[in-house]
Amino acid sequence: MSANSFDARSTLQVGDESYEIFRLDKVEGSARLPYSLKVLLENLLRTEDGANITADHIRALGGWDSQAQPSQEIQFTPARVIMQDFTGVPCVVDLATMREAVKELGGDPAKINPLAPAELVIDHSVIADKFGTANAFQQNVELEYGRNKERYQFLRWGQTAFDEFKVVPPGTGIVHQVNIEHLARTVMTRGGQAYPDTLVGTDSHTTMVNGLGVLGWGVGGIEAEAAMLGQPVSMLIPRVVGFKLTGELKPGTTATDLVLTITEMLRKHGVVGKFVEFYGEGVAATSLANRATIGNMSPEFGSTAAIFPIDDETLNYLKLTGRSEQQVALVEAYAKEQGLWLDPAAEPDFSEKLELDLSTVVPSIAGPKRPQDRIVLAEASRQFAQDVRNYVSEADLDEAGKESFPASDAPAVSNGTPSKPTQVVAADGSVFEIDHGAVTVAAITSCTNTSNPYVMVAAALVAKKAVEKGLSRKPWVKTTLAPGSKVVTDYFDKANLTPYLDKLGFNLVGYGCTTCIGNSGPLDEEISKAINENDLAVTSVLSGNRNFEGRINPDVKMNYLASPPLVVAYAIAGSMKVDITTEALGTDQDGNPVYLKDIWPSEAEVNDVVANAIGEDMFSKSYEDVFAGDAQWQALPIPTGNTFEWDPQSTYVRKPPYFEGMTMETSPVSDVQGARVLAKLGDSVTTDHISPAGAIKADTPAGQYLTEHGVERRDFNSYGSRRGNHEVMIRGTFANIRLRNQIAPGTEGGFTRDFTQEGGPVSFIYDASQNYQAAGIPLVILAGKEYGSGSSRDWAAKGTALLGVKAVIAESYERIHRSNLIGMGVLPLQFPEGASAQSLGLTGEETFDITGVTALNDGGIPETVKVKAARGGAADGDSVEFDAKVRIDTPGEADYYRNGGIMQYVLRSLIRK
Repeated sequence: MSANSFDARSTLQVGDESYEIFRLDKVEGSARLPYSLKVLLENLLRTEDGANITADHIRALGGWDSQAQPSQEIQFTPARVIMQDFTGVPCVVDLATMREAVKELGGDPAKINPLAPAELVIDHSVIADKFGTANAFQQNVELEYGRNKERYQFLRWGQTAFDEFKVVPPGTGIVHQVNIEHLARTVMTRGGQAYPDTLVGTDSHTTMVNGLGVLGWGVGGIEAEAAMLGQPVSMLIPRVVGFKLTGELKPGTTATDLVLTITEMLRKHGVVGKFVEFYGEGVAATSLANRATIGNMSPEFGSTAAIFPIDDETLNYLKLTGRSEQQVALVEAYAKEQGLWLDPAAEPDFSEKLELDLSTVVPSIAGPKRPQDRIVLAEASRQFAQDVRNYVSEADLDEAGKESFPASDAPAVSNGTPSKPTQVVAADGSVFEIDHGAVTVAAITSCTNTSNPYVMVAAALVAKKAVEKGLSRKPWVKTTLAPGSKVVTDYFDKANLTPYLDKLGFNLVGYGCTTCIGNSGPLDEEISKAINENDLAVTSVLSGNRNFEGRINPDVKMNYLASPPLVVAYAIAGSMKVDITTEALGTDQDGNPVYLKDIWPSEAEVNDVVANAIGEDMFSKSYEDVFAGDAQWQALPIPTGNTFEWDPQSTYVRKPPYFEGMTMETSPVSDVQGARVLAKLGDSVTTDHISPAGAIKADTPAGQYLTEHGVERRDFNSYGSRRGNHEVMIRGTFANIRLRNQIAPGTEGGFTRDFTQEGGPVSFIYDASQNYQAAGIPLVILAGKEYGSGSSRDWAAKGTALLGVKAVIAESYERIHRSNLIGMGVLPLQFPEGASAQSLGLTGEETFDITGVTALNDGGIPETVKVKAARGGAADGDSVEFDAKVRIDTPGEADYYRNGGIMQYVLRSLIRK
């Protein structure tokens, strides 16, 4: 029950239903607040308990100073939690383990139960092994079940053992698309109350639901577990960046072009840790699908959330997707009553403002390794000619002529582009030639764009026109179609567009993330062999949101994000060297050149298909029994009982060691003495670099572990599918094939130097970690700017902690990973302003002492701690000293750290209740 200090409790009548609400207009200053902060204000009014959430907190939010730096901590209680299976499995593993820990500490295991609705969508496990055939989908589903039976049995057990926990089975859709099409409420109803739908999710692209007016963002699995167990999310009232939209998109531009433009603008402006909120007359001209596409990319420009207010477009989408009349009426009535309805002419109080005229957006792609690196489509081939030089051998550069392009100038023509034509004899006997720049993966994939019917229909129409002109994909291109929900297949079928996609090789491979998360599956063996033997810098083009190094496919060095219709075009062109805006994609039946403009659909054509092929009945049918699953899911045998029966032989699901030896009383925080550096890393090291992901190689510690446990190489599966086994995940932490550890120059992947051995020989990071831990030597990580950017991967923090790392010292952090490190008991520190490991002369061979950490035992948070790095590994040798900033940013985070982590904090709190 709310303390209701502001007398805000009231009643809202909608039709025959009556709801309790908490009126925002009872708080002075609320009317001028941005939409997102109004949602937070309602959250505080409704959950005010006089302790964690007080009247002072509410007054502080009502009196928000838009120009102040964030300093006021508040406790946000999300209405629900959403998960995908890669991150969700360890969440359920941890909950199952917590039940046992509670029992051992004398508590009631049933207390470990979600207190808020928690929904998990299995979408990360399907791999595009099979493609280009009519039965590819069925074959991939069968392979998926074969690989993941143990995990799926575990999740089915969780669905029966935990209240308020629901699972959307495999082969249904992508979590964020399922969220906007079905799970999102926009306005929640629970216990007679109506209030804004809010959430946290175990995937950074949770922000897609921001397009529906729902405030939520990605957190690590450990934070999500705490939220499921009733713990509020500790946060500072953020700065809010207003992004004004004016005008309308020009024909020929897509939502992807828009979002890449916005990503570039906001990344350049700097929005890490801030809310972004869209306003202005251009919002009304932005379809809900486009709003969701923009919201989805929030992690790529770095903001916590990127939200659109509720308006008629929101209501129309809710109706289209089969929400009930009462629900739609409630959303409208509640939003208008609470001042949450969009006023296109309003100028809310924002901390900072940007503006974009939608008519200035031009066709674009992004790459070759970051989403924010936008390239105007007309410049793409010239930019490739410059960028490819970073990915080829010295010999290839010599061949091309090193002086052809000064580093500061983009090449004007393709002459001088490194080239190494390589002949491939395919399995079917056909012969073709590939070179640097060959498009070897063309994937229509990911929640970002497959949720948007306009770009999906545009892709299908490009395919139709291409087929009608006799064009085909190049034989070296792996083409895949992985929609975010079955609705996409339904409207393709209804519009009779599926046959054309199939003809070009874009057969359905699965309903899941596939290529965007590295589940692209292998290239044809002959193509893979040619690439690796000749060290070719080949490319992928995908309609996703992530294109980091090493993410898409181990054979592919350069990755480009593009709209679905451009993915189809590049599959036909077959190379990034082709300027698809001016050069022919191929020839028609009569030998005439066919250009992109010849197969590009008009806006009217796209709108006509969307209007006639998509209806409410499709969504109602697809989601009528969404949690039941097919016969294969229902036939999975599951254990019973409120504690899980761990299988000691399982290589997928194992009981983790987080609570071993735990007592009810906390141990004092200690300084770090005599630490060694496990890894010294550069700028923009992402959670993709840190967290285990992708394929498991046989000659790595993880591969060796599986082999020792009787797993055949063909059954290794991916790291993501084995997230419930900490033994595999520890061995894969910091093992990304593109990770460059500066302690071990000349290596790529999970290598370091092991200073427990004479001379510090190069070793696997896991093996060195085991030796350090056996010797009682703590470890630190040194890093550059934007450490931990990318997905909200809990294993990036869990693996770091289990490797024995006690502290990370970086130049700057991205929000989620810094928070997750604290949640696992790892201390995030920051170099002094303007300083770095390089400027301080640190090589990674030093021994580190970090003192002043014990000040946390006094209840406060020290601003800095003293770091002493002794060169040569000797305490009495030459040393460097500096004051590192402590990046524990809130009192709540300090409590987690003092408890050894967020899970330990929650466990102790629940037992004491």
